[in-house]
Amino acid sequence: MSRSILLQLARDSIQEVFEAKHVIDKKSLLELHPLLMQNIPTTLNIYIEDELKGSYTNDKNSLLDSIVLCAKRAAFEDKNSEILTTSEYLHCEIELVLKTQDGVISERDPAILKN
Repeated sequence: MSRSILLQLARDSIQEVFEAKHVIDKKSLLELHPLLMQNIPTTLNIYIEDELKGSYTNDKNSLLDSIVLCAKRAAFEDKNSEILTTSEYLHCEIELVLKTQDGVISERDPAILKN
């Protein structure tokens, strides 16, 4: 099953930190997906075994920038939990919640590795 572009962007954002290099080509993404320029309030939740590990909400940036920011902050700066490890990342589920004008849209990405 293929991962949505939004969930892939969240995963890539976290991987950028682990790999210490930029892999997200924002310009190309915006050209391919102009919807990413819209300002949509975004929440990203990280779960490990159905327990919330990290969460962050942003409503001030474009959807593209919000997903990148929320993913990195939920993984590495959540005040209620420890920094996400590589092992935890491979076993975590990522939930993206968008508050659109038409209502709330939520999708959840399963763990890369199953227990």
